[in-house]
Amino acid sequence: MEPLIFLLYSLFLLIFTQALLHIKDWLFKKRVQLPPGPTGLPIIGSLLTLGDRPHESITKLAETYGRLMTVRLGFNVTVVASSAEMAREILQKNDQAFLGRPIPDAATAQTNYDLSVVWLPGNEKWRNLRKIYKSQIFATHRLDALQGSRHQAVDGMVRRVVEASEAGEAISIGTLVFGTTLNSLSNTIFSVDIFDPKSNAIQELKELIWSIMELGGKPKLSDFFPLLKPFDLQGIRRSTKVPYDRLHGLIDNMIDQRLEFRASGSPRCDDLLDVLDLSKEQGHEEFNRLNIKVFLTDFFIGGTDTTSATIEWAMTELLRNPDIMAKAKQELAETIGIGESIQEKDIPRLPYLQAVLKETMRLHPIAPFLLPRSLIDVEVCGCTIPKHTQVIVNAWAIARDPMYWDKPTQFKPERFIDSKVDFRGTNFSFMPFGSGRRICPGLDLAVRMLSLFLASLIHHFNWKLPDRMAPEDIDIKDKFGLTLQKAVALVAIPVVVAKAE
Repeated sequence: MEPLIFLLYSLFLLIFTQALLHIKDWLFKKRVQLPPGPTGLPIIGSLLTLGDRPHESITKLAETYGRLMTVRLGFNVTVVASSAEMAREILQKNDQAFLGRPIPDAATAQTNYDLSVVWLPGNEKWRNLRKIYKSQIFATHRLDALQGSRHQAVDGMVRRVVEASEAGEAISIGTLVFGTTLNSLSNTIFSVDIFDPKSNAIQELKELIWSIMELGGKPKLSDFFPLLKPFDLQGIRRSTKVPYDRLHGLIDNMIDQRLEFRASGSPRCDDLLDVLDLSKEQGHEEFNRLNIKVFLTDFFIGGTDTTSATIEWAMTELLRNPDIMAKAKQELAETIGIGESIQEKDIPRLPYLQAVLKETMRLHPIAPFLLPRSLIDVEVCGCTIPKHTQVIVNAWAIARDPMYWDKPTQFKPERFIDSKVDFRGTNFSFMPFGSGRRICPGLDLAVRMLSLFLASLIHHFNWKLPDRMAPEDIDIKDKFGLTLQKAVALVAIPVVVAKAE
């Protein structure tokens, strides 16, 4: 019992010490004019208010305290922006000051997490990496050169769905697209398919990556009470390390295979791994093996989970709205031709499909919160946001605000027809990939993949709901993590569209 009593006393002393430091910090910040907000409870602040749906609970708080408010979460003072105007102040007008990023405790479970462009502050190293991404990895000519791997992945997806149709089998849309995305990315990076789409490994890896996203999005005592970080009381860091290590092992194995391939005198593959290696050879110190491994881990996690979740939400809304599905299918039939394969070059000729994607990402943003952090003291609308303050830009609330959107909870792709609003976050009421200097660097690749995958699923197949389910019976609840996932997986039965005679 003595070690347990000692541990409890130690934890109490740590919490008490940090409480005193917090009170000192709070007294200092009282002299700073922070935005208004709820008082909260002693020590824990407004933590209990968050619940398991913080995107909704923070939105409700903003209705009371304003579109720029201060919320105390444990010992962390957080400023929440809930309007397009406030988002513009933070992400555009004062973008240099808000280039920082909070690092959740779960993210530190990844070995060498501090090499990730996701968590680096807006320093010179971060700027150099972003420059390389833009010029070498996500440049238009590079994406064009690698589009064959995406077409190949889509062909495999279509074959898998045809097999399911012939067997009368229902398909989990999220799992199907996850496997397709995984193979598309693995071909883009390594020039190989990692998994057979029909393998159980696809579902296992989907759960593995989702576990990283879910664990990363869970409220953690160590994030709200920093002195508790060394103890990992909830075991989240230990739990998250397992899937991270598995992904690192997979990537290490692929890099080793490439090195052996090179040693045998074989020619380059001209895939992304070669591009990264060339960057290293050209003198970019950022791209040693550790950096490449961390980048590829982020690439897999960020690409697979967000793409599959977005397509699942899009198919959910199309199945709930048969008239919208019919319009999208008609556009594809008239533009592409029934039974004809879709190429990336066809996407600009499909404005209604693009509107469907935009409306999906408005109503169901995969990243409900944008999370800048102040690098210096900043004045915003007469209030002071002190250095190192966590900021939440509530993109979910802004995208559903009736001030900017007519009938905001309805799925209406027509709102984007003949609209100049695009995916690039320059309109601060619609920021599906973020905005400003820290906008998602893979935006162009993501839009290509999303458009190609969704177009192929609705062009080649009709879809039926299982068990005589009516469209209005489809569950549209979400669950909160680092991304906003569908709570109940979408399952549907494909029927192959007959080719025109």
